Amino acid sequence: MANRLKWVWQQADWPAWRFDAATLAAALASARKAQGEAVGRAQLLTSSLDTRAQAELLVLEGFNTSAIEGEQLNVEALRSSIARRLGIPLESNKAGPTPRAVEGLIDVLQDATRNYEKPLALDQLNAWQSALFPTGRSGLYQIRVGQLRGDAPMRIVSSPHQRERLHYEAPPRDGLEAQVQTFLDWFNGKSFELDGLVRAGLAHLWFEVLHPYEDGNGRVGRALLDKALAQDEKRPVRLYSLSAQLYSERQEYYAALERASRGDLDATDWLTFFFRQVEAAAKASETAIGKVLDKARFWVAHGAQPMNDRQRKVVNLLLDKGRGGFEGGMTNGKYVSIAKTSPATAQRDLADLVQKQILALVGAGRSARYDIQWDAPTNDATSV
Repeated sequence: MANRLKWVWQQADWPAWRFDAATLAAALASARKAQGEAVGRAQLLTSSLDTRAQAELLVLEGFNTSAIEGEQLNVEALRSSIARRLGIPLESNKAGPTPRAVEGLIDVLQDATRNYEKPLALDQLNAWQSALFPTGRSGLYQIRVGQLRGDAPMRIVSSPHQRERLHYEAPPRDGLEAQVQTFLDWFNGKSFELDGLVRAGLAHLWFEVLHPYEDGNGRVGRALLDKALAQDEKRPVRLYSLSAQLYSERQEYYAALERASRGDLDATDWLTFFFRQVEAAAKASETAIGKVLDKARFWVAHGAQPMNDRQRKVVNLLLDKGRGGFEGGMTNGKYVSIAKTSPATAQRDLADLVQKQILALVGAGRSARYDIQWDAPTNDATSV
């Protein structure tokens, strides 16, 4: 059909992306303002608190970049592995071995940002993709790892009920190496002439259009986005999680990528969406950093207090939820369910935590609720 809508990579001037700078100006300015404020908040942290903030960010990034793809990782496995890597004392001495796929994902996230100053190479992208699939399988299926996809067409499809819908078809395998190299040459060279957020947004879009691997394109593409943002901020760690924000807006995220992949190389709408996600993620860092400070102060005050594994599990849950974040407060019944113990043991554990001034008790009888004793006098955590 003469009027058949082409994929963006079929346009005659592919890959000459363009955008309307005037249209983007307001959204870009708002994203930059929020980004600057997040960096300013990060300056509240001393080196030890910054390390804890890094750990929280990696947990958020790891969990959410996988959740976007429908994979639910074990948060405790993530947290334990990250704590070991960053030299943070483990909160439980019964942490078991971390699954290889989780270790591989953390390897990717750390490599993308720690080495942000180094040029991006195909070998690095291949290594990232390979690390995500240490067994060479995606679910039940054997896939190509550490190399570009095979000759089979790469299509993104869904079949909600009756008819299968084609969301996207990537460029054919023939010539893919040259297309990836063109992207890498741009990323390592001319792209630095652009505003850093424009560059990051275009880089992610372009990589997802290429879809160079049999699986893992989303996670590798978001690691690439992390690298671009680290290059923009000239800092190996961001104290806001873009993957967490994209997960919260994942349907619109997919839709925005799909619209851009069917377009005419005008990336204005995609970049507008992307800037709004950066702004929202950066603004959310105020809450995230507040939680980091609260948790750090807590462990400075109570790190030497003996707690059994049941108690640590519940305390960690309340700390993760933050002030007022655990709906309805902790109760004896909830403790039984979470710690998988008896009501009598739960009551003893909770009473012990209250006696140690770790938890505060509000109410009595059936209305009794427990929460972290957030404002108990502590040493100044900023001196850690």
